[in-house]
Amino acid sequence: MTEAREDIVLSVDHVKKKIGRKWIIQDVTFDVRAGEIFGFLGPNGAGKTTTIRMLVDLIKPTEGKITVCGYDVNRQQEQALRYIGSIVENPEVYSYLTGWENLEHFARMQPGIDEDRIHEVVRIVRLEKRIHDKVSTYSLGMRQRLGIAQALLGRPKLLILDEPTNGLDPKGIKEMREFIQRLAKEGLAVFVSSHLLSEIQLLCDRVAIISQGKVLAVGGVEELIAGSTGYVIWNLHPAGKGETILRGLDYCEVMDNPELLLDDNILAGMAKDAIVTKIQEEFTADAVKRLVDSGVEVRGVSRINPTLEQLFLQMTEGESID
Repeated sequence: MTEAREDIVLSVDHVKKKIGRKWIIQDVTFDVRAGEIFGFLGPNGAGKTTTIRMLVDLIKPTEGKITVCGYDVNRQQEQALRYIGSIVENPEVYSYLTGWENLEHFARMQPGIDEDRIHEVVRIVRLEKRIHDKVSTYSLGMRQRLGIAQALLGRPKLLILDEPTNGLDPKGIKEMREFIQRLAKEGLAVFVSSHLLSEIQLLCDRVAIISQGKVLAVGGVEELIAGSTGYVIWNLHPAGKGETILRGLDYCEVMDNPELLLDDNILAGMAKDAIVTKIQEEFTADAVKRLVDSGVEVRGVSRINPTLEQLFLQMTEGESID
């Protein structure tokens, strides 16, 4: 077993993947610690799914190293995979069986899983009242929880969840978030891939943002957001003259394609001729004065606090999320 920091459950060290002549993953490095929820974000084709498959040894990296609890996933598969529970894409459950029968079936595939452990994971995912019903009668949220119960059977240190809230209604998303947070509080490391950026912001302690096979940033959600640039939305009359003045200020940058930088909720509330700029807060008052002195009516000025979605759009230059 290699040396590892005690709290690091998953370590991904300069991992690369080449398929044919193309490097699908160019350089991915991050750690996931015990008791934290780690979000993995990337636009379409960024390499998210390929990375997840390498984490669970479905495909092997061309270069680099992945360790779980100090064990190399590629060289010490049995030891490493013992510490991983995962749901990649959809939970693999049998609809014609009951929830309990599903868990019994998967328990038989792993050594040391007795009936007491099945009872324990059923309590963890709060399916006690429905565990003896057929899975065909379960809601999507219940199926997800049954899948997580299956992933927890072997007492993993790392839980990998690919789109755990996919298809859930708002109530189901909230319940899943609270459930994942409860697992992390009990010391489990949780790795979450999701396209719901607002949900990731609420759920995760740290995130990695990947684009074109490279990790662009890794850090605490609040830390990354605090370091990103906010925007100011101007409602001016006449808008054209106001925009010309703003473009002439050396401390102000007018954004030509705000639809690529702002989320849909903000765009929906903007006037059609609104102007979006990057400007430090201390310069806003001077910009207002210059506009007014030039005969431009300032009808509204609003600063948009950065969100994870804005940060993501900035870093990936407007690419859509999976």
